[in-house]
Amino acid sequence: MAIEITMPALSPTMEEGNLASWTVKVGDKVEPGDVIAEIETDKATMEVEAVDEGTVAEILVEAGTEGVKVNAVIAILAEEGEDPAELKAGGGKSAAAEPQKDTPDPDKAAARDDAKVSETSSDGGAGHGKPQPAAGANGSGKTDVPDSVKAGPAPTKDGERIFSTPLARRVAQQKGIDLACVSGSGPRGRIVLADVESAKPGAAPKAAETPKGAAAPTAAAAPAPMADDAVLKLFEEGSYELVKHDGMRKTIAKRLVQAKQTVPHFYLTRDCRIDALLKLRSEINKSAPVRKGDDGEKPAFKLSVNDMVIKAMAKALMAVPDANASWTEDAMVKHKHADVGVAVAIPGGLITPIIRKADEKALSTISNEMKDMARRARDRKLKPEEYQGGTTAVSNLGMFGVREFAAVINPPHGTILAIGAGEKRPVVTDDAVAIATMMTVTLSVDHRAVDGALGAELLDAFHGFIENPMSMLV
Repeated sequence: MAIEITMPALSPTMEEGNLASWTVKVGDKVEPGDVIAEIETDKATMEVEAVDEGTVAEILVEAGTEGVKVNAVIAILAEEGEDPAELKAGGGKSAAAEPQKDTPDPDKAAARDDAKVSETSSDGGAGHGKPQPAAGANGSGKTDVPDSVKAGPAPTKDGERIFSTPLARRVAQQKGIDLACVSGSGPRGRIVLADVESAKPGAAPKAAETPKGAAAPTAAAAPAPMADDAVLKLFEEGSYELVKHDGMRKTIAKRLVQAKQTVPHFYLTRDCRIDALLKLRSEINKSAPVRKGDDGEKPAFKLSVNDMVIKAMAKALMAVPDANASWTEDAMVKHKHADVGVAVAIPGGLITPIIRKADEKALSTISNEMKDMARRARDRKLKPEEYQGGTTAVSNLGMFGVREFAAVINPPHGTILAIGAGEKRPVVTDDAVAIATMMTVTLSVDHRAVDGALGAELLDAFHGFIENPMSMLV
């Protein structure tokens, strides 16, 4: 029987991705392990390998398609002995989880919706359920739809097209149901047969249910953002160009809005004297062993100030374990290690690769891991597990001359540390003015997980490791 290739979930939180390219075509034979496609997530490009053997019978989602839902069927394989041409009319569950495109055509997959009125699969569209009989067949209780009843043209509401399957339109016409009064449960709100069968003639769309014990939302709860057309009207025509958002930019925007709307931030700022740290860094780099490689002799490592900041933050979290926490509605997540994310600027956005168990790693290991992940981040070759999760993060804008700033927490982190530039400043030591290299840092804290005094204790621990850097090595 036909083998359905579905859109894989490349990470636990992935809901959709872009099908960047196919490396196979119809008629090609594939074996387990063969790379068949490239998928773009919000911040990485991943190769998809075949898990079954067969011949490509049909490609259902074209290369370049955006917003393909996880578990949507993207291609069909024919097993040995099957004729690929006979399978081309298939498609399994592709209609149930049809990918979103820039200009979607809801009727393109309607034939598959009609051929399959309901599904029994309980795996969220993984492709193993069998279709139920069509409406009215075998005494199922469903509405019989005579062939003489035609679907008619796509209905509209207030000049806007109402997306619905042809079968849903036919049944609605027969039962006298106004599709403008039906809420669609299909992809992108499309009305499918089940919606029509559960509706009553003249019924209004169902209102969203309010969870028990929760307050009903009000219109003024969250002001809607200014519409695109309204924004563009503020500028003279021809004075701008439109650059379409890619997946990364959309994800960054969504995450930042989520963070600022749901995380109650507060901020703690402190100046750190880093002369001793700079001296120790120089001594460690001078003592680095030299290794021979393809490009000649190079030191085995070269520490940066940021590498030492990462280590200091990890050690501080171990010294103040109650601050090494993430908030959830049911419980506080107390972490046993410090997994430190590091913000890396890449074209079109930023990404936060994570140094796992940074509290246990040597400075040289942190330095080499960071250089490797930063390089792969810029090439968009990081794996999702390399930039998802983490317990805290570090964002450094000191190299741009920024003296201080406040960073936005990236959930599920409970904190993020913003690092400013190291600069010579006059300081008072023993009642005398002296010149020292100072670095201003600001700790952003999720007040749900970490209270003010606890946050101050964490920042004090970090300050101690930075000003006495030898303590990080013991």
